[in-house]
Amino acid sequence: MDSIALAWWLRPELALTINYGQRPAAAEIRASQAAADSIGIQHHVIGADLSSLGSGDLSGSAPLGIAPVTEWWPFRNQMLITLAAMRGVSLGVTRLLIGTVKSDSAHADGTVAFIKSMNDLLCLQEGGITLEAPAIALSACELLHSSAIPMEILAWAHSCHVANEPCGYCRGCRKHYETLMEFGVAPY
Repeated sequence: MDSIALAWWLRPELALTINYGQRPAAAEIRASQAAADSIGIQHHVIGADLSSLGSGDLSGSAPLGIAPVTEWWPFRNQMLITLAAMRGVSLGVTRLLIGTVKSDSAHADGTVAFIKSMNDLLCLQEGGITLEAPAIALSACELLHSSAIPMEILAWAHSCHVANEPCGYCRGCRKHYETLMEFGVAPY
């Protein structure tokens, strides 16, 4: 939901979706392809099966003892940013946008400090890629309002952490439904 709204709002030249071995990968790829087509931007899929390194809901295994939430996957955003930069540099990308919103600051990899650190790391390497989180100060609902995304585009969003069809119970589904209700749309 956040990434699709960000893409609608800022209209980057291309979108990258990463299948890293997460359970809902097929639905995420389907959703991002449909949204990119609707927005009129290129879409690239990166495949890197890291399922053996996962934990929690996204991997279908028990969360590690240090997991702050059930869907926690160790170093997930760091890995996603790195893989996106690896593919992006060959596509001429100089700026990566990540759909981090205010509520993501509950996790270390959703903070301003993390985004700054990852940007600094990317800037140390060849390629001249920078990282930005344009919606980091906005709630998910505020991002939807700021982006002015039409419902027919937002409807493609897939937020479930456990399946390719929304389960309705995981934290991703609950955030999706709560955001839609706050936005003034009944999620059913």
